[in-house]
Amino acid sequence: MTIMPPRKHGDASDGMVGGRLTRFEGSLKLTGAATYALEYPIDNLAHAALVQSTIAAGRVVSVDVTRALASPGVLMVLTPEDDLGLRVSADWQGNRPEDKPYHPLPREVQFNGQSIAAVIAESREQATEAAKLVVVTYEETSPVMSIDDPAAGEGKLMDNLTIGWGDAEAALAESPVRIESEYSTPREYHCAMEPHGLTAKWDGDELTIWEPSQWSHGMARMYAEWFAMDYEKVRIISPYIGGGFGSKGQPLAYGAVAVAAARKLGRPVQLAVTRPQNFTSYGGRAATRQTIALGASEDGVLQAIVHRGRTETSVYMDYPEQTGAATPILYKVENFSSQSRVVPVNTVTPGALRGPGKNPSAYGIESAMEELAYKLDMDPLELRLKNYADHDYQSGKPWSTRMLREALTQGAAAFGWEKRSHQPRSMRDGKTLIGWGIGCGTFPVIRAPSEAMIRVLANGRVEVVSGSIDMGQGTYTILAQTAAEALGVPVSQVDVLLGDSRMPGSSIAGGSMLAGSITGAVHKAAIAARDELIGLALNETGSPFRDTGANTLSLVGGRIEASRGGGPSLSLQELMQALGRDELEIRRNTLAENAQSPDDQKQAWTTMSKVQGPTSGDLSMHSWAAHFVEVRIDEDFGTIRVSRMVSAFDCGRLYNPKLVESQWKGGIIMGIGQALLEEGVVDPRNGRTINSNMADYLVPTNADIPDIELISVGVPDLDASTLGGKGVGEVGIVGVAPAIANAVFHATGKRIRDLPITLEKLM
Repeated sequence: MTIMPPRKHGDASDGMVGGRLTRFEGSLKLTGAATYALEYPIDNLAHAALVQSTIAAGRVVSVDVTRALASPGVLMVLTPEDDLGLRVSADWQGNRPEDKPYHPLPREVQFNGQSIAAVIAESREQATEAAKLVVVTYEETSPVMSIDDPAAGEGKLMDNLTIGWGDAEAALAESPVRIESEYSTPREYHCAMEPHGLTAKWDGDELTIWEPSQWSHGMARMYAEWFAMDYEKVRIISPYIGGGFGSKGQPLAYGAVAVAAARKLGRPVQLAVTRPQNFTSYGGRAATRQTIALGASEDGVLQAIVHRGRTETSVYMDYPEQTGAATPILYKVENFSSQSRVVPVNTVTPGALRGPGKNPSAYGIESAMEELAYKLDMDPLELRLKNYADHDYQSGKPWSTRMLREALTQGAAAFGWEKRSHQPRSMRDGKTLIGWGIGCGTFPVIRAPSEAMIRVLANGRVEVVSGSIDMGQGTYTILAQTAAEALGVPVSQVDVLLGDSRMPGSSIAGGSMLAGSITGAVHKAAIAARDELIGLALNETGSPFRDTGANTLSLVGGRIEASRGGGPSLSLQELMQALGRDELEIRRNTLAENAQSPDDQKQAWTTMSKVQGPTSGDLSMHSWAAHFVEVRIDEDFGTIRVSRMVSAFDCGRLYNPKLVESQWKGGIIMGIGQALLEEGVVDPRNGRTINSNMADYLVPTNADIPDIELISVGVPDLDASTLGGKGVGEVGIVGVAPAIANAVFHATGKRIRDLPITLEKLM
């Protein structure tokens, strides 16, 4: 099943790349006409409900399902006793471990909230009630509750994240000015508006899954490997996603349970993950601790950076949050040392959450730079400009484009930074303390191969077909703009079909890699389709252009005609009729010409083995941001309000500034939440996430958000992508939290080094 969004009409410039076209699917979402994964009407549907562990570590001794099975409507109960016949799948890179079984309902309990049983019934309500009747007996062991638990230790050193050049320790010791502090962030959660879940349906040996997916092809591959199936027999359908932020890029244990239950029952099964279960069915951002020492000359030139980071991970998988990710590239420094450790904790394995790695890393280095500025009695903006990196000191490579200096200077001018009084507590409005702060951000350009299809139909309409997804970032719209510009038709003539693993292959929508990847494929396919149409018009029997003597034609505004004028002028519909064609179909991908075999293509779409990082070529490619924040703090009560923000970005060419600005604002808003509100609270007695709901886990609302002014300083970067854009989705959050922390210090004179910044920490 595919979705064809409604067509939007606007002037010609809006329809081209760079135009401010409104999102194609926006009206469908506003009116409720967009169908999300759990809303598809499926006949004979059964419902599953999860039973989760209530201890943090140990072993399931027995599961008594007697009362649950006797409950009305219950069809089946799955427990660790059931062999579901699954095998371990390969990782994101396609590396498959030794062939061994996979147990999505394990006997070994590794964290509180782990799924250990599932009840399947005729209705969701019946399954939920029966799940309460399942009695589990445990054999408990001693857990490690948090990264700060004395039993956690120092953790495991990640050799692949150990970075260094020069002699940082010696340079630090010799520096006349030094600062050193520890910065910490708590567990954070995705809290997407659409909770997770899926509907699974078997038709013989073929499997269809309706599930919100940031990567339909990769998820189809993993499901196929779990169930020892051919990849081609698994189909993921996901035309609309109600937010992902990194949490919907791979199948999870509950998905395996639902698919296995559907196979056992011989009927479709839907599993809707409850809001509290969304806090433990997959991992959010790991808690982090990082110590940063900076050494500088008396005039503020950095001499050394020494970074030591620790992040929590689960007891069954090493997943680092990479607190040293932004530290080596933001500033010029000749001596650098960074080490990262993972600390096993009885928690679900952490995952990617907007701006992974770069986000907490920027919080540390940007807070430390501010502390150094005050140690030097220097303006924080001046310090950042003084230590501007003219190239990537980590890789030794030149930047592709880096307009961070322009972001800092233009952002400062728009914010009015020159009016800032340097001393803390020196700006106020009556009883309200006012603080101004800066935070810089970055995110790498990650390039991945993708494929797209262009169809020209007999009625003259153009279809763009791709298995890529749109979770709100505007894929439908920018692909229509890309095709319209390259093919030479009005955007109102273009339809876009997305979100189905049976469609042409696409990279994951994560790491800000999708837009640059899929627009490149669509542009290539649209150019090829235009050339094919012109060739047919010149040479095909029945074409009115064949005997005109024209040797070239143009396709502009949806009409094909001789480039120099004169002769016939046909619409696409008229040309297709003259050619006797029902449709013209062109597929192109961004793989190299020597990597076009079916195996190459399958590997590209279903794994990340062909992804290229920011320094895989001769250049270092990144997006950049500079955030300027004003906070207002009640002197008596310590309440904090972010009252004004100016953020300047270098993200290359903007495919659609209206949609880009929405993405930037979304990241900034999440950064405000990270700085002031968000914190996963764990019960130290049993490892349970206490605030696993949207009432107690605080996220920002409209009342928390100030006026946000956005500035683009980027220039097209044709090394980063075909159309010159760099990633926009991740970078918006990076640097926001330290900008707010720095503003809070400026307002109060009190440095808060552990997020979130709450009034009790200021009192």
